[in-house]
Amino acid sequence: MAPAPGPRAVLVTGAARGIGRAVAMAFAQQGDRVAVHVRSAVDEGGVLRSDGGASKGRGTLAALPGTGHALVVADLGDADQAARLPSDAEEALGEPVTVLVNNAGIATSTALAHPPATTDSATWQRHWETYLRVNTLGPSLVTHAMTRRLVELGLPGRVISIGTRGVHKGEPDFPAYAASKAALHAMDASLAVALAPHGIAVATVAPGFIETERVADKLASPAGDEIRAGSPFGRVGRPEEVASAVLWLASPEAVWASGATLDLNGASHLRP
Repeated sequence: MAPAPGPRAVLVTGAARGIGRAVAMAFAQQGDRVAVHVRSAVDEGGVLRSDGGASKGRGTLAALPGTGHALVVADLGDADQAARLPSDAEEALGEPVTVLVNNAGIATSTALAHPPATTDSATWQRHWETYLRVNTLGPSLVTHAMTRRLVELGLPGRVISIGTRGVHKGEPDFPAYAASKAALHAMDASLAVALAPHGIAVATVAPGFIETERVADKLASPAGDEIRAGSPFGRVGRPEEVASAVLWLASPEAVWASGATLDLNGASHLRP
């Protein structure tokens, strides 16, 4: 068994709540220093606002055990901000980021539904552009900047992206969402090959339905029973279960899993 790594600088995107918060907590609990990313929290004077993202981000930051953690801000839908995020995290943590967790993204929602048979062409294009800009281009720029920095410094590293079961099962009302995440899966597979000679391992986690604040109302509605019944375990996943998988993929023992996609859906969708 490989020795446990020393404290590392970890960047978790979209860490204000849900899966991102659980992932940030898991790394901090093992002694790593975490940059908690939120999308928007700065006003014209550079002062953190008390809006939802900022306050939840500060809440996550305050809850992390240990010291040396930081809050970093970037809209991943803005290419320049996405590309700067790893260097901002490095500055905030005082050392290069060697573990990146690509968790931030736009999920499915009623406002972004676009079933092909009933969606007009302008809405179809707008939703595709939104999903691809935030869920694919943004993470790709963050990953590129972070890994180029590691190659420049000759440091090993880990990149883990949070994908989705929907890549394999399909999202009939949200094809752009599934496609944006499928691109992320494919990017990780390609980067796993390209970056292995530099000691950088890349992998993907594909969760099914996870119990987070965002879907609490849906799980409490009559639809909740049907969602839970989708797994033979009779429940949905928990953010901490995703965090546990991410923690393992970032460990020295998991280097041979580079290039893999780890399904975390409670046997709700099986693939060969």
